[in-house]
Amino acid sequence: MIFTLSVTSASSTAPDTDIFNISEVAPGIYLHKGVHVTFEDKQHDDIANIGFIIGDKCTAVIDTGGSVTIGSNLHKAIQETTDKPVCYVINTHIHFDHVLGNLSFVDEHPEFVGNETLKAEIEGNRSFFLEQYLNDLGPNPSTNSIIGPGIGVTDTKELDIGDRKLVLTAYPTAHSYSDLTVLDEKTGTLWAGDLLFRERIPSLTGDLKGWLKVMESLKTLHVSLVIPGHGTTAKNLSEAMQDQKRYLDTLLTETRQAIADGLFLDEALELIGNDEKVHWLLHEQHHKANVIKAFTGLEWE
Repeated sequence: MIFTLSVTSASSTAPDTDIFNISEVAPGIYLHKGVHVTFEDKQHDDIANIGFIIGDKCTAVIDTGGSVTIGSNLHKAIQETTDKPVCYVINTHIHFDHVLGNLSFVDEHPEFVGNETLKAEIEGNRSFFLEQYLNDLGPNPSTNSIIGPGIGVTDTKELDIGDRKLVLTAYPTAHSYSDLTVLDEKTGTLWAGDLLFRERIPSLTGDLKGWLKVMESLKTLHVSLVIPGHGTTAKNLSEAMQDQKRYLDTLLTETRQAIADGLFLDEALELIGNDEKVHWLLHEQHHKANVIKAFTGLEWE
């Protein structure tokens, strides 16, 4: 099921009017698919996959987008889809494109949920978000516009939204320092957050070896559908992870070799992962940052 919602933008970075697309990708599970653009693009606040799950009792939101505008559009889409109130807003990690829309849900008084580490990350990044994303934080932006979790997940946690159990799993440092997945047991749908990128090049801000280790653990899950943080959904999780695993393995192997060969970082930047360019969107914009993160993390291993 696919429908569109006409909305009026409140952000100076987005068009005055937009069509907010929502797809029912599994029974009761609705996805708004992000666009593949750069951080400098006017749609930078709409690059992540976000959505919601409707239970018999209430609705759980999975990520809220990169601005108050996107969060408001998502909230309006929920209200036009169901009369079940929003009881949980779940963030899969710290990055702006997944959390800055949280403010749009505050008036409904849901529980905000994330990895336990997300609490401290939000507190430590309020000023950064305000400085970097001022135009995305609504008409009266302040450090209080960035909403963190009240409930922290340290291992796993189950949420019941009415004849529907959601299993939340927190992970050690991988893509980021606060990764979390959401598994809807009723449909076998996994919201992987940015532990999985498809089409758009993966972005490494946490730990390369940790990310590869977490990917191995994800392979043990039995899911019917996986929703990545960026890119298209897939029915086969192992197959969906193949391109990302190849990229991260290449990053690991070639970075280690560059270090072993005594290369300086600026030399390594020109050599590592060049063959991957044809496989990913936005490679030019993000690959070198991944090499820098990998190199600095591996040079003293």
